[in-house]
Amino acid sequence: MFYELREQPWFGLYLTYQVVSTTLFRLPYWYLSAYPLSWRPRPSWSVTRTVLVRLFSHLFRVTQKTGPLVRFPTHHAIAASPGVKGVWVNPVPHLITGAILVLAHTANITCARIPGYWIDRDTTLSAGAPPQPGDKVLYRLHGGSYIQLSAHPVDPTANIARGILAHSPRITRTFAIEYRLSSAEPCGKANSFPAALLDALAGYVYLVEEVGFRPEDVIVQGDSAGGNLALAMMRYLRDYANYHPDLKLPRMPGGLLLLSPWADLGASHEGPLSSLSSPFSVDYTGTVGRDRKRAANYGKTAFLGPFGLGFAEKNAWVSPASLHACVDARFDGFPRTLVCAGGAEPLLDSIRTLWWKMARDMGEGEGKGRVAYHEAKDALHDHILFTWHEPEAGETLTRIASWIDNES
Repeated sequence: MFYELREQPWFGLYLTYQVVSTTLFRLPYWYLSAYPLSWRPRPSWSVTRTVLVRLFSHLFRVTQKTGPLVRFPTHHAIAASPGVKGVWVNPVPHLITGAILVLAHTANITCARIPGYWIDRDTTLSAGAPPQPGDKVLYRLHGGSYIQLSAHPVDPTANIARGILAHSPRITRTFAIEYRLSSAEPCGKANSFPAALLDALAGYVYLVEEVGFRPEDVIVQGDSAGGNLALAMMRYLRDYANYHPDLKLPRMPGGLLLLSPWADLGASHEGPLSSLSSPFSVDYTGTVGRDRKRAANYGKTAFLGPFGLGFAEKNAWVSPASLHACVDARFDGFPRTLVCAGGAEPLLDSIRTLWWKMARDMGEGEGKGRVAYHEAKDALHDHILFTWHEPEAGETLTRIASWIDNES
């Protein structure tokens, strides 16, 4: 059972035990065992990084039993605080048609009014201020396995926005949509696919049609599950513009930035020698085997809802990197793309497959309509989230800035 200790008093008792045992026993052992270079998961890692990864991995396993330890804002309300620029984004039911409409009806999903949050280089700008000449905006779709984290500036994933603003002078503003998170038992079934896709589309329409950004001045960025969502949104914009011109969809954005994208929700990349297995992957997103699979399956079950796990094996909307033959899993017509990965992350194999498929259809390189790839050796999943993950985080942010500058 997932989240089996989420209720009091078991939540408090288990958490107290973990704090005491980790402080008194685990941390000293982790430090001692990390001093011999041969005992570290990766030779390039420092003692501090080795201990931090083990700590984050342990916390990841703890939250599989307790649920999230910190409650982040959700789509139900704008979480206001000093300096936070929140806006309400209107739904776009007029854009939902065809296969997505059928899938939405099957899952009993409707469009919804949801919040979004701005983080701008100019902190004095009002929320949703019209763009000035030369403004480029990063449209951010956060990760979290579709079941956790937030678009709010207090969320850890907001470090991505701040890092890109600090390294990329051409990006002057960022906007993140608080798409609806999925859940499954024992927390109740809610917001399965395609809820997040409908919300992501609403955010893009808001940026282009309400705020006034030109599509070519929008860079869509998704990390982890947000990368999955960004790919689905590109597929929608491309296919429905071609097959449903009456919808008058906004044009494709100027670029697509995928950070450790979760691009295969099926099982085609699983295996004893894959990046999902030990000893290859030493990532913080859980240990190997049962723990990682348990966490991933809850996220998949919640997100896929009534469609089931089999839906992900050959469906281009949710598993565009699947090794199985997917109907319409092509990337022709996608905007220029940069795919970034960590060399020690469990999703590495599927990310490389995604890159290969996109390069096959779009061409490889830096130019317009092509796909580029950056892999940070020995880096973790979504490594630019972590300010201590240097030099890899800084190198990846520098690579992103170079890619954004190269628009030809």
